[in-house]
Amino acid sequence: MATPGDQPVASWLSTQRLSAVLAKEFIQMRRDRVTFAMMLGVPLMQLILFGYAINNDPRGLPAALVDNSRDHYSRAVVAAMETSGYYRFVEIAATAAAAEDLLARGGVAFVVTIPSDFGKRVDRNQHPQLLVEADASDPAASSNAIGALNNIVTRALARQRSSHVVPDSSELEIVVHRRYNPEGISQYNIVPGLLGVILQMTMVMMTSMALTRESERGTMENLLAMPATPTEIMLGKILPYLVVGAVQVVVVLGAARLLFSVPFLGSLTLLLTGVLIFVLSLVMLGYAISTVARTQMQAMQLTFFFFLPSLLLSGFMFPYRGMPAWAQVLGEFFPLTHFLRVIRALMLKGSHWHTIHGEMWVLVAFVIAFTGLALVRFRNTLD
Repeated sequence: MATPGDQPVASWLSTQRLSAVLAKEFIQMRRDRVTFAMMLGVPLMQLILFGYAINNDPRGLPAALVDNSRDHYSRAVVAAMETSGYYRFVEIAATAAAAEDLLARGGVAFVVTIPSDFGKRVDRNQHPQLLVEADASDPAASSNAIGALNNIVTRALARQRSSHVVPDSSELEIVVHRRYNPEGISQYNIVPGLLGVILQMTMVMMTSMALTRESERGTMENLLAMPATPTEIMLGKILPYLVVGAVQVVVVLGAARLLFSVPFLGSLTLLLTGVLIFVLSLVMLGYAISTVARTQMQAMQLTFFFFLPSLLLSGFMFPYRGMPAWAQVLGEFFPLTHFLRVIRALMLKGSHWHTIHGEMWVLVAFVIAFTGLALVRFRNTLD
């Protein structure tokens, strides 16, 4: 028998209450368009990039040809290499000096040199030689093409012989010079690239929270009330992160040398200049993101949305030349792509200014573009 003080016991699950909570969450999701776009955009972007853009067996690699033989044997070898799909000759009959410069600048992945006595040695079975110089700064990009070369050339020569007998592969001597990383040590390629990845991940994320943190804490009004111009506020926000970036550079470069014995063949001044320009572009990008995001969570989401395609399309995780043309075009719009070329060229190839100046000017362009965007967006915030 119930007493007056007894209260009815609520059901552990009410459809009405659950519906109200669900409706509230869907309304919040609809209002938070950045989060909703991330939920749909990130899986779609991953599907497209991994399904179409990523390729661990690069083909159509650019090559330069120094043909000193110029006979039907050398033409057959060149045609077979192009037909295989691994090689794409972009410089025909280039001089040795020009081919060397192309390899150093990253314009080609291979330099194929056919000696003047190649045809005579083939006819006499005197172990004809073929010299292939490969840019091995990224071992994964050239390994499959080099591995298939002996079979490609052997079959090409067999088709040119009147007997049509496939010669023993031992009759052909392919001399492969793996330039810049002769032992194929993957750390030599990965560790310098990690500097760019670490800087991008930390600089963009921390800087993107610079203004959103002020908004969430309610101190934005105090910041706007200060007698300071937008440029002064922006500099005051980003300069501390430049100091943090400098510390990260020292740590990563020190570890690269002491722990992994990564060679450092280039100019330290050029390297530090490139790092400074790269960091400036990142902090300005992060600052521009902070003027768009309304919360720190949105800032992190936008940073991740930028970071993922940059990591996949820059050539850090997968060979850049193995991606289709449209993916390579997209990769050019990320500062990390150009910084990886600069730091690997300086550390592994010992490149000089005339070799990397194009990539450095592209990084400067990123700094100017991101700075202009950040200033325009911040002035709109002030208004």
